Amino acid sequence: MNFFLASYAATVTNSRGRRQQEPSPNYRTEYQRDRDRIVHSAAFRRLEYKTQVFVNHEGDMFRTRLTHSVEVAQIARSICRILNLNEDLVEAIALAHDLGHTPFGHAGQDSLNRCMSEFGGFEHNLQSLRVVDELEERYAEFSGLNLTYESREGILKHCSPYRAKELGELGERFINKQQPSLEAQLANVADEIAYNNHDMDDGMRSGLITLEQLCEMPLFAEQHEFVIGHYKNLTERRTIHEVVRRMINAQVTDLIDTSIENIKNAAPETIDDIRQQEKSLISFSDEMYAYNLELKRFLRKGLYQHYRVRRMSAKAGRIIKSLFDVFVEDPHLLPPEYDSKVSQMEKAEGDTGKARVVADYIAGMTDRYAIGEFERLFNPSQLT
Repeated sequence: MNFFLASYAATVTNSRGRRQQEPSPNYRTEYQRDRDRIVHSAAFRRLEYKTQVFVNHEGDMFRTRLTHSVEVAQIARSICRILNLNEDLVEAIALAHDLGHTPFGHAGQDSLNRCMSEFGGFEHNLQSLRVVDELEERYAEFSGLNLTYESREGILKHCSPYRAKELGELGERFINKQQPSLEAQLANVADEIAYNNHDMDDGMRSGLITLEQLCEMPLFAEQHEFVIGHYKNLTERRTIHEVVRRMINAQVTDLIDTSIENIKNAAPETIDDIRQQEKSLISFSDEMYAYNLELKRFLRKGLYQHYRVRRMSAKAGRIIKSLFDVFVEDPHLLPPEYDSKVSQMEKAEGDTGKARVVADYIAGMTDRYAIGEFERLFNPSQLT
């Protein structure tokens, strides 16, 4: 952790604490404890077999939610140190931010959200919070991981005012249009930097997007021109690696410079001053923001909407819907621990409670486990 933290950084002394009070750790900070609990959770381990864009069995070279989360943590910690913010907290948020993601990436989330449309919907940020607040079962004295308010605040990046009313203190900032800590803001932007650049890299590896297409974007073209001008006889693969790392560096540098200027102009003294700001102080310059927006649009059209990705997404959607429908129709097909949860939730909340337990079960699946469950339930040749 930084030896010197800014007065407006999140610290143990200004923390809003945990949902259930616990004795302070002896040799760790509270945020280090949060990080350690996240790393040792079952949900974190499962990220190894949950994918970003490509289904897990498509190839070992593509990024998973686990490698993505580690990459986000690396970017966030590097920036955090320069800004004198709390590295332990930003790392905890970065490592936990995707815990609620479904199998099959965004295709799985979209499908599960449609399945849950009559029962309050499904959103992965809220599900990540649900994982750390309720679903992890590791400790004798509480359900979930009992994380600090600041870690939970950073995990919940987005929330509608309607849903925020159900979240008590954690939802107040969405209702009052306040900002989270700078550490939470930073983890959010680091996530954006990581997935944009790394999805682009994976898209190149897969052959779904080409070098010629990427060179139409100024941010890529500028770094590509520099690399081929300074390094002769590089292979295309090595050239792409060099360009991507330089793109990340350019974005990180711009983010640091712009954020320092924003903080200077706002002149906050405490973390509460940060929360009262009208907009995030961690941001890109207007020029870099425009470059990133262009990259997002390119990836949406060139990669996420590519017919091969759409085929994978369509298959993933059918798997999710089929599993949801069959489990809601007959909850006794669920593993015993989930079957008993259905009974409890159905008594308390009716069909909505039953559907939420089914969604919890499906969201916790890895890609390959979801495919296996589908085969076990719908393939007549698999009787067990």
